[in-house]
Amino acid sequence: MPDPISGVDLLKRGSTPLIGLLGGWLASVADWPLPWMVGSLLAVIAVRCCGWLATPLPGGRQAGQWIVASAIGLHFTAPVFAQMLAHWPVIVLGAMGTFLLSLIGIAILLRAGVDRPTAWFASMPGGASEMVVLGLRHQANPARVAAAHSLRLLLVVLIIPALFTWGLPSPAPPPPGRVDWAWLAVLLPLGALAALLWRRLQQPNPWMLGPLMVCASASIVFELDLALPPGAGELGQWLIGCALGCHFDRSFFGKAPGFLLRVMLFTLLAMLVAAGAAEGLSWFAEVDDLSLMLGMMPGGITELCLTAEALHLSVALVTALQVLRLFLVMFLAEPLYRCWVPPGAEKARDKSG
Repeated sequence: MPDPISGVDLLKRGSTPLIGLLGGWLASVADWPLPWMVGSLLAVIAVRCCGWLATPLPGGRQAGQWIVASAIGLHFTAPVFAQMLAHWPVIVLGAMGTFLLSLIGIAILLRAGVDRPTAWFASMPGGASEMVVLGLRHQANPARVAAAHSLRLLLVVLIIPALFTWGLPSPAPPPPGRVDWAWLAVLLPLGALAALLWRRLQQPNPWMLGPLMVCASASIVFELDLALPPGAGELGQWLIGCALGCHFDRSFFGKAPGFLLRVMLFTLLAMLVAAGAAEGLSWFAEVDDLSLMLGMMPGGITELCLTAEALHLSVALVTALQVLRLFLVMFLAEPLYRCWVPPGAEKARDKSG
């Protein structure tokens, strides 16, 4: 039987949403972009760095992703999907370009003396848990791989929404879709079932991709123009921000500061290169350059799609780029690593070690 949860553990778990709620409210008062995610994230990090190790609510991040993914999927109306099909070469090139940005991180980490498997899987723009699992198969340092992906995600959440909100022009918001409770009562549970099935099949990011595919498919096939009720997006942001903040504390930032500084450096360089590449690609196709730029950023699907939604950019384009990039990483990261470092080289390294 599992050990009973102590009163202190319950207090730490129960305090997390309250801390995040306060941070989200303060960020919204300050008119910060994505306030309920960024504010709750920073508030939980601040409290944990002060010594109170607040813990995540069980299932909180999954619930937040389920809400956000459903909202994003509803953006895929039939006309939007037709536009995506018309621009598929740009989407493929953009996703491949984002995948190739990992070469910057690999080069920087290798020059700093980081071993090959750790440098490779720490630099891949994929999910942290999936990259840790793949890295373990090839003797990578799992703590460093996880730390690299956590820090990359933190930088993206803090920098990209602020940069796009205050530094770049944002188009006027489109008219909101209607709230149809009959459709939502069907699509939301189906999205949750799809997430459970996706997880059972051991596929990446199930609580994002499962609901997204269900809502996007229904929106395209039945020509819907729906939206979640007001406040749902903020609820999803708050849950995700609280969960993300629990990955960081004082010891995280104190471990291997040189390694973390290099991760920060290659993440910032990758953002700059992605922006330049997106601008170049937009010259060859009639695609919104800001949406293309956001879609090529080396961040998480959830966070970048939320940014696109908040800034009234093309959520469908950003989602398509990020989903395709995720699958490229998941299916190519390990085979390409084996081409770069043959199994014989790994065995020789183990024997010499």
